[in-house]
Order: sequence, then structure tokens, then C-alpha cells
Amino acid sequence: MTDDPCLLSAAEAGRRIAARRLSPVAYVEALLARIAAVEDRVHAYITVLAEPALAAARRAEAEIAAGRWRGPLHGVPFAVKDNYFTAGVRTTAGSRLMLETVPDSTAHIVTRLEAAGAILLGKLNTWEYGTGNGGIYFDLPFEPARNPWDLARFTGGSSTGAGASVAAGIAPFALGSDTGGSIRLPAAACGLAGLKATYGRVSRAGVLPNCWSLDVTGALCWTAEDSALVLNAIAGHDPADPGSAAEPVPDYRAGLHGGVAGLTIGRVAAEGVTTGIDAAAAVLERLGARLVEASLPAPLADYRRAASLINWSESLSIHEQDFRERASLMGQALRDKMTSGSLVRAADYLAAQRLRRQLARGMDAVFGGCDLLLLPGAFGVAPRLDDAAGTMAFTRESAMNVANLSGHPAMSVLTGFDAAGLPLNAQLMGRYFDEATVLRAAAALEAATPHRARRPAL
Repeated sequence: MTDDPCLLSAAEAGRRIAARRLSPVAYVEALLARIAAVEDRVHAYITVLAEPALAAARRAEAEIAAGRWRGPLHGVPFAVKDNYFTAGVRTTAGSRLMLETVPDSTAHIVTRLEAAGAILLGKLNTWEYGTGNGGIYFDLPFEPARNPWDLARFTGGSSTGAGASVAAGIAPFALGSDTGGSIRLPAAACGLAGLKATYGRVSRAGVLPNCWSLDVTGALCWTAEDSALVLNAIAGHDPADPGSAAEPVPDYRAGLHGGVAGLTIGRVAAEGVTTGIDAAAAVLERLGARLVEASLPAPLADYRRAASLINWSESLSIHEQDFRERASLMGQALRDKMTSGSLVRAADYLAAQRLRRQLARGMDAVFGGCDLLLLPGAFGVAPRLDDAAGTMAFTRESAMNVANLSGHPAMSVLTGFDAAGLPLNAQLMGRYFDEATVLRAAAALEAATPHRARRPAL
């Protein structure tokens, strides 16, 4: 076990804090020192909240010393994608249009984490308004985040800084948002655990919207246990989010280490892509899961077309005033998306939504014979940042938006490394509101492989 607090998982840090073996103040100081040492190369943060974080750490330390321990995240820092509103703290959404925006309220799940004793460390880099930039990323106001496994490489998007910060050890966990894979793509590129919960499981209130019917908020973490801890803190109904589901929330840690013996897992092949799925399937089978062949109800191209039409249309409906009045301040990718949205007919949008319902029903039928699906996530390792075609392909040619369209929970998991030491990935996908089984399988994979012990050599 490492002695460097920056390289602890959030769960292990929380255990040490609770046992008085790690001071929250010393923990925050160590993270701030590491940010100062590596941030000029990683570019994960837009805003670092050094003094507020230290003040919160001192409060946490005093509370714990007085016996007022709030739970396993008490004293554990975190950072958030800069599309999360934070009262009194600039929220830019990675855009020139919002460089001076200082909200007067805070996103619901940030307040939930702070109520659990977690400490907000800063705001993280992102694509503009959560819109993919790929190879035309460099026209935004902030330097692009870089992949800690190879600083010349892409982090995945749009939660770019969230992926980079956790992999670099400058945030124990980070909040992102996922419209078409924007939690799971950075997790895949940066070798993390990235969970997109069931649509409606986690509130989006106080997060700049991208696409009403696809957006999901959640965390990028180092381990499945961290993911379970954070989901315990943020899941639940929120009346302020019209899409929020009033479903009971279990304790996600309770059965986390129950293993996969007896589970039936459908292995989904996609266009010849494996990217570590074979290795993951072999481990799961060795651990007692029953692996069966499974198929998606339609080609991936159908998911991509439907997701694009829905995303373009809804994003324009949200940001049309900005597009009409201040398009010159937008980056090219956001302008292109707004233009695409303006060309979509109502009939096409409705057809895409009808197709989406058909695809979701088809996924329900697949789960009739499986507890989980094992399927591709990103179709390769992180490309170089200067490879415009590669970054665009990494973003668009994946199986991530399958779960966005259907609403099922899905998680990107680390399945190993290629010959160059870059992370490989796969997705685990579960039934509606059964994040617990997804997390249990992810935890079993982690426990049976050595991959989580490996860190980028920054």
C-alpha cells in the first residue's frame, strides 16, 4: 500500500482519515502540492480552490476529532467538471461565453457530497458546453487536458479534466457528465472506473444541460469501491430535476465484494472490436460467471444516428439564444453542432425518439436472459492529441451511446494495457437501477487482476 496520499483510492483515504492515520489538512496540502508539480503538463484544472479546500479540510479535521464523523467520504477531496454550477465560484463550461459567469447556487450532487463531508478541490477542464471537439479542440480558451499515461495523447471527452485529474493523482475522484459517453470515454482513455448510472438515478440540477433526454451525471474514480461510495452519496430523487426517478437507493457497498459466481453475462461482440474484452471475459468466467453470446437489437450505426439527431436538436433548443446572439464566441465544434440542430426537422427528431424507444425495448429483451452485458466501450486506446481523425473516431466510433439511448447503467472498466502501456477497456451494462450488480462485477474484475496497482509515471 502506498504512503503517498495522492495515490490512494478515495475509499482507502477515507478509511485512513476515519482511523486518524491521515489528516484531511495534510491530504489537501499533498494534493495541492501535486497539482502545482504536474498541472502545467496535465491541464486538468480550470480553477483550483486552494484556500476554500484547506478551510474545509480544517473543519473536517475538527469535526472528526470531536467524534462527528459523517461517513466514508468525510475529509476526502474531489473536483468537478466545469459545467457544474458552484455558488461564488466561476463556472466556464470551457467556453468564452461563460468566462465571467459566477453562479449564485451549487449543483445538487455537489451539495450532497459536501454534506457527506467531501471537500471541493476545484473545477475541471471540459469541452465547450460538453460538445465534442476532437481534432478541432485547440480553438477553446483553455489548454486541452492531457492523458497522464502519455501526455501527447487524448483524454477522451467531454469530461477531459475529470479523466486526467483522477489518473494523475490530483483528485481522488471527479464528477463528470455523460450524454454520449462523456464519463466512460475519459475513463476508458485514462484507465479509470467510470459509471453512467441509470437515467434518472442521479440529479442533474445545477449542471449546464447539453441534451435533456440523454444527460446523466456521475463520477470518474480509481476503483469500483470508490464508485460505490460516491454513488451512495449522490444517488436519489431530486424534485428539482424533472428527469429524476423516485426509486429506492440501496447501499452500493453492501454486496460489492460478493463476486460474480452464478451470474449470467452476455458477451456482445461489435464489428470485430475486442480492446480487452476477451481478457475480461476469461477472468469473469474463471470467477464463476456463465458467459453467453449476446447481440444488440440493432447495428451500432442506428444508435449513432438516433443519438446525433436527438442531441443536436435538444442542444440547440437549450442554447439557441447563445447561438443567435454570440456564435462568434463559440468554438467551431459547438457552432457546427448548433448549425446541425437547426437543420433537423421535427419529423426526424420524432422518428429518432421512436427508434430510441424501440432500441430500449430491444435491450430489455436482451436482459431477459442475462444479468449483465460485457460489451466494447471505446474501440481502441487513446489516440495522440494531434491526430484529428483519431480523436474524432475515438469519440464517435464507440459503443458508449447504446446505454445513453436505452437509459441502462453502464460502466467503463480497465481490462489491461497494450504494449505501449496504454489502458484497454470494456463496458459492463446492467438492468435498470441495478448499478449494484455492475459495480459488483467491476470489483471482481479489479480484485482478480493486477491492473489497479499500476499508475502513470508522471
